[in-house]
Amino acid sequence: MKSKVPVKIVLFAFLIAVLFLSQLVWDIASYFKPEAVKGVLESAGVFAPAIYMLIMAAAIVVSPIPSLPLDIAAGMVFGPVLGTLYSLVGATAGAMASFSIARYLGSEFVERKISGHIIFCRRCSDRLMTRVVFFSRLLPFVSFDVVSYGAGLTNMSLTKFAVATFLGMIPLTFVYNYFGATLAFSGPTVVILGLVMVSMFFIIPRWIEKKDPFKLKAHFEHDH
Repeated sequence: MKSKVPVKIVLFAFLIAVLFLSQLVWDIASYFKPEAVKGVLESAGVFAPAIYMLIMAAAIVVSPIPSLPLDIAAGMVFGPVLGTLYSLVGATAGAMASFSIARYLGSEFVERKISGHIIFCRRCSDRLMTRVVFFSRLLPFVSFDVVSYGAGLTNMSLTKFAVATFLGMIPLTFVYNYFGATLAFSGPTVVILGLVMVSMFFIIPRWIEKKDPFKLKAHFEHDH
């Protein structure tokens, strides 16, 4: 088992590098403009919902594919209600895939390096991380993809992650489907803020353990 950890870490690092650095090399977003996606969906007939949800899931796993134009296109083709539903299902499926990839490739190594951390106590991790993931989904300026991969590095359960993701996405997803777009943020800014959010997964729990602000430590007692 030990020999597999470095291989997994190399694979995980390579995956992250390809996903996020590729944005600097290829203008992938140019292929996913709302009107272009709308044309594809309209020509797909009864298969349009399934195709759309697959594309949305892929956009979450493959970070350079932008999800906002997909939301806009869904609203144009399916209407705000069905568009929102299809977007939620597709994005949640993609987030679960990203979470699972990170869990398989990186969580074992991370846990070895910081064993005893709150985020590797299942009960504590679910209690804390569910709130953090839900909150992050409400913010349009935090990278959805980075948070999904980052959460997979903790011991949070996949079920709690999926529920927090699905419910947290509802407000913004509906807004994007109904109005098209609200706020525009640059790719690098979104990714950087997402990385900051992921770092908080590890920093805030450790701060609670060491400083016990507002007597919060009692809510996260766990075996080291």
